[in-house]
Amino acid sequence: MDFAAQPKPAAALGGVGSADGKIAYPPGVKEITDKITTDEMIKRLKMVVKTFMDMDQDSEDEKQQYLPLALHLASEFFLRNPNKDVRLLVACCLADIFRIYAPEAPYTSHDKLKDIFLFITRQLKGLEDTKSPQFNRYFYLLENLAWVKSYNICFELEDCNEIFIQLFRTLFSVINNSHNKKVQMHMLDLMSSIIMEGDGVTQELLDSILINLIPAHKNLNKQSFDLAKGLLKRTVQTIEACIANFFNQVLVLGRSSSNDGEERLAVVRLLAKLFGSKDSDLATQNRPLWQCFLGRFNDIHVPVRLESVKFASHCLMNHPDLAKDLTEYLKVRSHDPEEAIRHDVIVTIITAAKRDLALVNDQLLGFVRERTLDKRWRVRKEAMMGLAQLYKKYCLHGEAGKEAAEKVSWIKDKLLHIYYQNSIDDKLLVEKIFAQYLVPHNLETEERMKCLYYLYASLDPNAVKALNEMWKCQNMLRSHVRELLDLHKQPTSETNCSAMFGKLMTIAKNLPDPGKAQDFVKKFNQVLGDDEKLRSQLELLISPTCSCKQADVCVREIARKLANPKQPTNPFLEMVKFLLERIAPVHIDSEAISALVKLMNKSIEGTADDEEEGVSPDTAIRSGLELLKVLSFTHPTSFHSAETYESLLQCLRMEDDKVAEAAIQIFRNTGHKIETDLPQIRSTLIPILHQKAKRGTPHQAKQAVHCIHAIFTNKEVQLAQIFEPLSRSLNADVPEQLITPLVSLGHISMLAPDQFASPMKSVVANFIVKDLLMNDRSTGEKNGKLWSPDEEVSPEVLAKVQAIKLLVRWLLGMKNNQSKSANSTLRLLSAMLVSEGDLTEQKRISKSDMSRLRLAAGSAIMKLAQEPCYHEIITPEQFQLCALVINDECYQVRQIFAQKLHKALVKLLLPLEYMAIFALCAKDPVKERRAHARQCLLKNISIRREYIKQNPMATEKLLSLLPEYVVPYMIHLLAHDPDFTRSQDVDQLRDIKECLWFMLEVLMTKNENNSHAFMKKMAENIKLTKDAQSPDESKTNEKLYTVCDVALCVINSKSALCNADSPKDPVLPMKFFTQPEKDFCNDKSYISEETRVLLLTGKPKPTGVLGAVNKPLSATGRKPYVRSTGTETGSNINVNSELNPSTGNRSREQSSEAAETGVSENEENPVMIISVTPAKNIDPVKNKEINSDQATQGNISSDRGKKRTVTAAGAENIQQKTDEEVDESGPPAPSKPKRGRRPKSESQGNATKTDDASKPLGKGRKRAAGSQEGPGGLEAGNAKAPKLQDGAKKAAPAERQIDLQSLKLLRRHSLNTDLADFKCGIAPARWLLMPCP
Repeated sequence: MDFAAQPKPAAALGGVGSADGKIAYPPGVKEITDKITTDEMIKRLKMVVKTFMDMDQDSEDEKQQYLPLALHLASEFFLRNPNKDVRLLVACCLADIFRIYAPEAPYTSHDKLKDIFLFITRQLKGLEDTKSPQFNRYFYLLENLAWVKSYNICFELEDCNEIFIQLFRTLFSVINNSHNKKVQMHMLDLMSSIIMEGDGVTQELLDSILINLIPAHKNLNKQSFDLAKGLLKRTVQTIEACIANFFNQVLVLGRSSSNDGEERLAVVRLLAKLFGSKDSDLATQNRPLWQCFLGRFNDIHVPVRLESVKFASHCLMNHPDLAKDLTEYLKVRSHDPEEAIRHDVIVTIITAAKRDLALVNDQLLGFVRERTLDKRWRVRKEAMMGLAQLYKKYCLHGEAGKEAAEKVSWIKDKLLHIYYQNSIDDKLLVEKIFAQYLVPHNLETEERMKCLYYLYASLDPNAVKALNEMWKCQNMLRSHVRELLDLHKQPTSETNCSAMFGKLMTIAKNLPDPGKAQDFVKKFNQVLGDDEKLRSQLELLISPTCSCKQADVCVREIARKLANPKQPTNPFLEMVKFLLERIAPVHIDSEAISALVKLMNKSIEGTADDEEEGVSPDTAIRSGLELLKVLSFTHPTSFHSAETYESLLQCLRMEDDKVAEAAIQIFRNTGHKIETDLPQIRSTLIPILHQKAKRGTPHQAKQAVHCIHAIFTNKEVQLAQIFEPLSRSLNADVPEQLITPLVSLGHISMLAPDQFASPMKSVVANFIVKDLLMNDRSTGEKNGKLWSPDEEVSPEVLAKVQAIKLLVRWLLGMKNNQSKSANSTLRLLSAMLVSEGDLTEQKRISKSDMSRLRLAAGSAIMKLAQEPCYHEIITPEQFQLCALVINDECYQVRQIFAQKLHKALVKLLLPLEYMAIFALCAKDPVKERRAHARQCLLKNISIRREYIKQNPMATEKLLSLLPEYVVPYMIHLLAHDPDFTRSQDVDQLRDIKECLWFMLEVLMTKNENNSHAFMKKMAENIKLTKDAQSPDESKTNEKLYTVCDVALCVINSKSALCNADSPKDPVLPMKFFTQPEKDFCNDKSYISEETRVLLLTGKPKPTGVLGAVNKPLSATGRKPYVRSTGTETGSNINVNSELNPSTGNRSREQSSEAAETGVSENEENPVMIISVTPAKNIDPVKNKEINSDQATQGNISSDRGKKRTVTAAGAENIQQKTDEEVDESGPPAPSKPKRGRRPKSESQGNATKTDDASKPLGKGRKRAAGSQEGPGGLEAGNAKAPKLQDGAKKAAPAERQIDLQSLKLLRRHSLNTDLADFKCGIAPARWLLMPCP
């Protein structure tokens, strides 16, 4: 019979005795008092125990009779008796009393009940000794308590928890391996009834259970661990919520406390085991606890976050359904500030993915992908290696099928993209990954080449470039080592030692940690000098004939010789291994090339596994040939076999132009011995090359000519057989048949100038210039676009572009200007730029074709400038015209020209002055173009500084190498900017400042060798000279000095170090500046204090505040390029934002982006919405002022491509609409401002004179940011134009400029006679078509 959870108090029984008030004892039992001996007491108690044991609940008379005895046994005398046998017997009696009187206990006092149960609990300790004579009685006590569930009476007590805790601790402490299952079962029954029938489990009681699960306790008492585990299993439904609440309290309440981090860490470890175990469903059953646990991923304590991340790996593997919950938290931790946590996130994801790719979703793999660009090398390395392992497992080995391979197919591209990073560690790891995971070098040759063949065919273009660059770098390092070995063969000398030192430094730069690598490379060089066998091994390794197997043997042999058994970790050996791994040809040899050719042949025949590898046959053939072409540069010797060349001849006959072009280039790179060793191949190849040079594509023709020149000894005869028929058959009436002949003729004249320079001169004069360039036979399509795709360009324009290139190649071949042909060519190119590409000015050529010709002309001048003899004759005016191409109105012209400029500068082919052109990119309206220009500047400046450091002899050529020397060229170029017409115009000066800072910001990043003071000194020295282009023109010199003052203003505001002494006196280029006159002092300031403040802050000088002028800015950085719109004035600009460099950058970019939205550049036939509604409710006087200001600001905005108020979105690069398309209510908009025009009048921004507007102005290169109707023009038309007060406002300022209108008329009447210049070298004045700003 169980006791009820809430028994009624037995009030009637309390204190009831026998009828005479005495205690009734069982028959034969005398009174039990403290007067008798202990033995006698034990004897009598045993009889009482026997009596109660035999009684049952139905004996009402006996229950009434023995009630006083029951109360007597609960007295303090018995509960505190010192004899344990007495206490045991009394406990047994009390247990039976609770059984007999159930469900109502005879004891009504809560204190008495507590004392009784604590007493009984203490007696249960006797269960510990199973060999005790009294053990059976202790077992009876336990069994009785468990069966009756006597402890449930305690639920009524306020402090019942104390009793339960004591009971649980007692039972867990006494159980041991000598107990049988019955003891454990009764204990479980007793404790589980308390847990399951109570209102809840307190924290202390839960602790008494869980503590037995701790490993330390488990080791002490395995049975208590089993008992606790059994108890938890039996009471899981009840106790689970209690455990969850416990963990929630520990996790949530401890979040903000930094002192309990260790406690939370312990809880996280325990919960990780509970959630992560394979069969656990705790996360689904207890979502609040699971969510609380996930919150620990964001714990403030680093070890807690780290432990949470480590748990995720087991959870992903054992519970894939929880991946979605983990993803968001792992995403946050993948950006954790702690390196170790980011590292472990990668390990977690990769570990799960290697177990089964289905366990991780694309988002998790994306986290690893992001970390390949982590700022820490350890994290990057882990991410890259992890992805490489996944690629090898699922793509190369195909362990999980095609679907899994497709899921990770992006890995190969991503890993190769990392080769673009600047860190040498990244590059080396990519090379290692390529050799071990992407194309494992230990595969057999055929398998290895098949892997490479299809990998190359499936890479994206950027990955292909990276792979090509990797092979190029490795080949370059091989050549450095080869040159080092050659130096060892030469006798020792100071020159030899110097050259060897330079070579060692170059090699060290290609190894990790170049600082330490220098010492190891020097040591390795000493070993090479002493060990001839080691040298021979290294020579074999880098020889062109070394096979992959030989390379493997050589690397092992060299490593063995350098190893030191006594030194387990040998940094020197590790560094040498890095070097050997980079230079060893582990993939490519003659056998490998042969295998690649066979694979390509199978693709051509249609017998390859192209489709199964996910590549189309055409792609496989084209990519395979591109691969062979790249390898022909790095391993040309491996191609020398009849079988390989026969396959390439087969490719030459294919219809695919790209395939044939690549095949010709392979012959060009590898065929040096064909003529002597393979005559049959030679006889077959020659007619094919002739055919390609005459009737192939332009690219094929170029490669064919170069191939003939490279591999045949009788090249003159071969080239003549091509030159003569082509030069005779030129026909300008069939332009589509001209392009290939012009390409061939140009390259022939460049490669063999001694033989073909003279015959080419007549071709140039009589055909190229007279018939082709000076005539427009077809009419271009007037579609309003400024650029068209290549396939839409007319054949005539393509022929003209090739004609311009032919002129350049012809001159580059001659490399002299004895016939003055270069002067005439430069004037022709300049005329094309001045006429905006329409050399004949018949207006028959389309806008897009004009863009092509402007680009060709600018690129041609830049190409000629790479040759010193031509650079000397390029005038400053021609240089300025070339520079303005980078501000062309057509986006593609600006883009391609900037790329060509950067490519030539980065190779140190162009003079330093051409780097100043990038300063004009500050005016580009497109954010991406400005960003590209800045990156180009950073790269160029870095390369030049590095070159000076690595080449001691370069100090003699600092004027052409030191980046800071670009400042004078930049100042001169900006002083002659066609937009800079008024030296005191604040908006124009602000543009000049932006261009100056665009360059100076990069130059002033570091103050190397006191460079800030050096640049300041240059600007000051320029003010002591005159403009060599116009030394007697005061206005020109004033503009030059004004730009100098703006530069000085910027330098002073950005650097506190510029006032130091300059390290050396700068030298100014005499081509642009005159020698300073003696006793000439120019301390005049050409910009006012108010203008200076406006330039630095964008805000007018405050009145009444001292010290505001020339206040230095708080931080260096890009100054904001703020341009007022029609509704803004300078006083409305927040100076605080101006003082913040980052704010300034954003301001400039946001204002620029306003011109980039809407219709894209060069879009055909855009819809233009033009507002012509006059302003209302404005005071007439103010209206004049407002609109006048709007007109002024609007024209500037139109010029710069910044935010415009009333112009169509995306109007850039759109052909100007006719006047009829404009609403008749408004006057016709003024013409778009163009580069190269005569200077604008003083009334710029106001209404222009009618007669001036109607006259056709001289044309120049169009503005990059020009729109069809600038806001200034429109708003000025809508408002009443302010009247010009005097004649000074009507007249244009005195400027030195050639009258382009007169020049155009002169050119039209004398074009034919001018062609003779190409024949006789005369340079008449009428060819001087250069406008001078």
